[in-house]
Amino acid sequence: MKNKLYTTHAYEYGEAIKNNVYNALFERPSLQAMLPNLEGKAVLDLGCASGEHSRHLAKQGAHVTAIDVSQTMIEILQQQSIENLSCYVQDISNGLPAEQDTSFDIVISALTIHYLKDLDLLFTDISRVLKPNGLFIFSTHHPVLDFEASASGNYFKCELITEKWDVIGDPVEVSFYRRPLTELFAAITQAGLCITGLNEGKPQKEIQEFNPAAYKRLSTKPNFLFIECSKI
Repeated sequence: MKNKLYTTHAYEYGEAIKNNVYNALFERPSLQAMLPNLEGKAVLDLGCASGEHSRHLAKQGAHVTAIDVSQTMIEILQQQSIENLSCYVQDISNGLPAEQDTSFDIVISALTIHYLKDLDLLFTDISRVLKPNGLFIFSTHHPVLDFEASASGNYFKCELITEKWDVIGDPVEVSFYRRPLTELFAAITQAGLCITGLNEGKPQKEIQEFNPAAYKRLSTKPNFLFIECSKI
């Protein structure tokens, strides 16, 4: 699914998430805390956007392949000339056809899978491209939070949600899918992956200094979900 926030407004979005609350001071440190030693590892970054995670991976010594559905996002990443990083456009709802079997030690995906209606093809391909004992580490919307926006009132239904997000200074309409934990966990296990870690994120103390309301909200209410899977 393509949203204008990541295509038409890609440059503004890339600038906004460098130092903001939800991406820079909550999602990224929470996901990166789950990563093992990256030196010499082959890592695939799915839904790389403007490359905040990709840069971190490369700086830690990983050989990074980054993928995004947005041509503009990939152009932004290419302009940075990051060593040990290659990137290309791919709609991951169609899987990972360009990647070879057992070619990655780690696959990460930051706040991306909720844009996919069907996870089975992607998760099966992630399992395929992972080496034995490889890790898939991802973040996504917390289903408890998303259920507040449910039109159906049926938690167990996968449904499309459309909201306006003020990430870049002006509200932009964004659509994504909400799904129950049962469906998410089924996609993981059916792909031959085993859940080996789960947490709900930890906001950085810096948030409290300049946005106490956001810090209280992130400290007391679920927002994102972080899951580590291992290839069986």
